[in-house]
Amino acid sequence: QVQLVESGGGLVQVGGSLRLSCAASGSGYALGWFRQAPGKEREFVATISSTGANIYYADSVKGRFTISIDNTKTTMFLQMNSLKPEDTAVYFCGASPIWTGSRRPNDYRYWGQGTQVTVSS
Repeated sequence: QVQLVESGGGLVQVGGSLRLSCAASGSGYALGWFRQAPGKEREFVATISSTGANIYYADSVKGRFTISIDNTKTTMFLQMNSLKPEDTAVYFCGASPIWTGSRRPNDYRYWGQGTQVTVSS
């Protein structure tokens, strides 16, 4: 079992940037960022393999967001640039013992508590 703690959310203006972090209590997991806006389903944002060698992005964030993992392979980051109002959501990190590159929330076994990102216009 792994515990995940997200941080770095906040309020930012359109076009601004934020950097989210997800600290995991262990290494060796595939990690992913998802987001959920009020009244909507949880949506895939990006995922990275445990080594950082494989990365996938949702089309809606490609070119604006960058996912990365630190050298200890226990902290994942999401650098978000050129933020838009539609990026407003609670951002969650998920972990899976197996790398599949999945974009489905159900394929991630462990979840953090989420961090709120609000982009104001």
